[in-house]
Amino acid sequence: MIYREAGQFRTTYAADERIFPITQDRVAMAILLVVAFVVVPLTASSYALTALLVPMLVLALAALGLNILTGYAGQFSLGTAAFMSVGAFAAYNFQLRVPGIPLLVTFALAGAVAAGVGLVFGLPSLRIKGFYLAVATLAAQFFVDWLFTKVGWFSNDSPSGTITAQPMVIAGFPIDTPARRYLLVLSIVSVLALVAKNLSRTATGRAWMAVRDMDVAAEVIGIPILRTKLIAFGISSFYCGVAGALWAFAYLGTVEPQAFDLQRSFQILFMVIIGGLGTVMGAFLGAAFILLFPLFLNWVLHLVVRGELRPGLASQLELVCFGALIIFFLVVEPHGLARLWQITKEKLRLWPFPH
Repeated sequence: MIYREAGQFRTTYAADERIFPITQDRVAMAILLVVAFVVVPLTASSYALTALLVPMLVLALAALGLNILTGYAGQFSLGTAAFMSVGAFAAYNFQLRVPGIPLLVTFALAGAVAAGVGLVFGLPSLRIKGFYLAVATLAAQFFVDWLFTKVGWFSNDSPSGTITAQPMVIAGFPIDTPARRYLLVLSIVSVLALVAKNLSRTATGRAWMAVRDMDVAAEVIGIPILRTKLIAFGISSFYCGVAGALWAFAYLGTVEPQAFDLQRSFQILFMVIIGGLGTVMGAFLGAAFILLFPLFLNWVLHLVVRGELRPGLASQLELVCFGALIIFFLVVEPHGLARLWQITKEKLRLWPFPH
C-alpha cells in the first residue's frame, strides 16, 4: 500500500522517461537531499564530516567512474587509483602555475587531464579484453606512480614527491571548515552522479551496454566499437580525476603518490563489486559499506574480546571478511547491494499479495 506504481498514470513521454517515475521515489530522494545538504552539516560532528562522509563521497565518485567503465561498458581496469593520482597532481599544478584560476575550473581541468591519460591507456582495449586488459591498465598504475615520484616538476621539486594542496576559495568564499568541505564535495558528487545516471540512459549508455553484453553483435548492428570504448575510458577517467583532486584538496590536504597505490585501485574495485555493477546507487552503497564495515568490525571485536586485541588481528579479519563477502556477492548476488535494494522495492510493490 505504501509503495505502488498502479494508479500513477503518465500521459507524456517526459513523465514516462523520468529517472524516478514513482512518486514515492521522488519524495524519498527529496528527503534524502534535504537531510544530506541541511541536516547533516548542522548536526554531524567534525570527525564524522572529515573522517567518514568526505572520504566516502570521494571514493563513491571514483567507484562511479569505474562503474561506468566496468559496469556499463564491460571494460576491466585496475588503474583507477592512477587516474585519481593524475587528477590530484594536475589540480595542484593548475593552482600553482595558473594564477587566479577558479577552483571549480581547476577540478574540471584536472578531470580532463585524467581523461586524456585514460584515453591513452584505453587504446589497448581495442585489441585486447578481460584479463589482458586488466594487465594493460595495471601498467598505468606503476607508470604514474614512478612518474610523479621521479619527476620533480609535478610536485614542485619536493624530494619525496609529496604535494600540499592550496587553500580552497570559491568566489572569494573560503572553504576552510569541515562542513564547507563536505558541502562542496557533496555538491560536486551529486551533480556528477546525476550526469552519470542520465548518460546511462542515452544512446551512448545503450552502446556501452551493448558492447558489454556482446561486442561482436554490437559491431554487427552498427555500433562503433572503437569510439564507444574510448568514450567509456575517457569519461571514467574524468570522474576518477575529479575524485583524486577532491581527495587531495578536500580530504587529505597533503598527498604523496603512494596514497594512490594498487591497494586503492582494489579498494574501489571492491566497492563496485559489493555495491553493484552497472548502477549509480551501487557506487554509493559500496563506498559506504567499505568504509563503515571496518568500524563495525572493530566495535564487534572489542565487544566480544573485551580486552586488548592482538596487533594486526582486526586488519587481518577485515581482509578475510572482505574476501568472503566478495565471493558471496559474486556467487549469490553478482549485482550486489543495489540489486538487493531493487528486489526489496519489487516486493514492496506486491505486498501484501502473494508472489
